[in-house]
Amino acid sequence: MALNPDLKIDEASLITSTLIKKHKAASAEAVDAAELKARAAQLALVLDLAHQAFARQEPAGQIVERLAGRLHELRREVAPALWQELIPLAQQHRVAAYLKQDPFTRWSFEKPRGYSGDATLLDIYYKHPSADEIVASSSELGREIFAYTSEAASSVAGRERREILAKTVDETAARVENAEVLAIACGHLREAELSKALAERRLKRWIGLDQDPVSVGTVNRDLAGTAVEAVDGSVRGLLRRAYPLGTFDLVYASGLYDYLPLPVGARLLQRAMELVKPDGEFLFANFSDEITTDGYMETFMDWPLILRSAGDMWDIINAAVDKNRVEAEVYYGSNRNIVYGKIRKRVDFAAPAMER
Repeated sequence: MALNPDLKIDEASLITSTLIKKHKAASAEAVDAAELKARAAQLALVLDLAHQAFARQEPAGQIVERLAGRLHELRREVAPALWQELIPLAQQHRVAAYLKQDPFTRWSFEKPRGYSGDATLLDIYYKHPSADEIVASSSELGREIFAYTSEAASSVAGRERREILAKTVDETAARVENAEVLAIACGHLREAELSKALAERRLKRWIGLDQDPVSVGTVNRDLAGTAVEAVDGSVRGLLRRAYPLGTFDLVYASGLYDYLPLPVGARLLQRAMELVKPDGEFLFANFSDEITTDGYMETFMDWPLILRSAGDMWDIINAAVDKNRVEAEVYYGSNRNIVYGKIRKRVDFAAPAMER
């Protein structure tokens, strides 16, 4: 997979499977050869059954649901290092030719932007009009599979996350006159399309920061004439205080933490709290370790995420801030596939660091 020449990945966020593997390699345990052979045979049977079901033209949604469930169970049964050995075996199986007809699966695996979870991939499972042609140009089988994958619990949670972000922005605008908002790793900032506060011009500014210049250009094109402005920027640049951003009533990172190891996530939270005004908030979201599509995502979509529990979210918060000086909460979305952390800076919190 060749990266786009106009995209520079800073590697602070693990947004490719290669970076994820490099991160996990340091703590990987030895794989027992006999167990690997047995589990590979188990995986082959699961994949062969799915392939046969496609050949018999059984309902595609049922096939993928059954396959995803079995991959999830297998992933949970084996050690992480062994699972990493099984992933390429699944990706090389002939059933992939059926599964990649799904535009969601295909886009994720092929990574046209060179990294996992790009903004167009989100548009696909958001069912955003900009992705209509990608879906429409897929085969009939692909659209049938998409009817399932786009309604899987993790996809539903992703669409709810977009709504929660817009609602949080609107709540901030209701609380603060001329509110200022910062979205870190903003993608196409599709939540802005749902914001009443933006439509009613009640925001002073809404800055979107992203390291992909195509995403930055899309935001500035689609939301021209509003309070929104997208700018080039990365996690590494934020941590180095490379951008003169000022301070904000709301800072949020909606999909970024899925790719951040705990130390980087904690450092970013600390930096974000420097950008938050007194009585302002930082919101971050993470796909939870309760999702059941993880095995399918890591194999046929080549989309590994750092999944977290509520306890893991608290670990990030506790590593980053003095809880006596903030108010913090962790909560799940409606189907528990995404977990959220929200931190409010108390009015008596120390003044934020000066921009350098």
